[in-house]
Amino acid sequence: MSDFRILVVRLSAMGDVIHTLPAVASLKHSFPRSSLSWVIRPQWAPLLEGNPFVDRVIVADRGPGAMLTVIRNLRQERFDVVVDFQALLQSAVVTAAVRCQKKVGLHRSQARERLASLVYSTAVLTRSDHRVERNLELAAAAGATNLLRVFPAPEGRPEGDLPDGAFVLASPLAGWGAKQWPMEYYTDLARALEIPLVLNGPPSAEETLRRVRGVRVHISGVAGLIDATRRASAVVGVDSGPLHLAAALSKPGVGIYGPTNPAVHGPYGGSMRVLRASGAVTTLKRRDAEDANMRAVTPPVVFAELQAALRCPVKTTAGSPA
Repeated sequence: MSDFRILVVRLSAMGDVIHTLPAVASLKHSFPRSSLSWVIRPQWAPLLEGNPFVDRVIVADRGPGAMLTVIRNLRQERFDVVVDFQALLQSAVVTAAVRCQKKVGLHRSQARERLASLVYSTAVLTRSDHRVERNLELAAAAGATNLLRVFPAPEGRPEGDLPDGAFVLASPLAGWGAKQWPMEYYTDLARALEIPLVLNGPPSAEETLRRVRGVRVHISGVAGLIDATRRASAVVGVDSGPLHLAAALSKPGVGIYGPTNPAVHGPYGGSMRVLRASGAVTTLKRRDAEDANMRAVTPPVVFAELQAALRCPVKTTAGSPA
């Protein structure tokens, strides 16, 4: 099937792109002579560098002019199958514009924006909880017969200042504030650790991170984060892209959860331990106010789990065929 053409639409964000990697690998592995293209936002394109399962990365910047150019160019091509892994109106617009008879996406009851499902010829009602498994179900609906749970990731590039020896890496920020662990808790955790605690973030977060006492601060882009994650002895994180990157790289560590459900959004692959307060309630409302259940997960509890993770990391099965 050398002329079989696949288009993947997953514009953002970091964690969601990472959770899509196994499904894309499955598509390419099932159609090894196909041409697979991926439409993605420019800030997340570094996650696809050197990916052996992606033949072409189509960068779609924000703004109507940039998106119109991408759509106009795609309209000049034909594809055999399009898979929209995002199920938002912005991704559905791209999917709708492409000349292709088979367009796969989530059923309206599971799409974040239900109108998106109107453009799919195959709307899939998935049975799985975790996003990785849901994406694999979409890949299967698109024709993938060999399902792989692999996370090909680039090597990254050194950026910023990192310790020469062992260190624990944490990325405190999340897409909404309720998912964040209290900043002062990182100071307490750093006091308990015998190796440096490094807080990573983008340049826009530098002022916030510098206020945290007793830690090292590492400012970088995506490539620098990948490099730092590979070099870290362990990772502490919340439900955000950097934690999912660490899980994809099979790093030992601890994920701290509150308003989001680890069964759906948790670190995938078995290398990470998950902490969540017993009273935590799952919500889809994006809130910036602090979540009391995140505060209920105290630094001593995280430290104990981190010690256990470093002594006996859980064996990961990522990379094995289904």
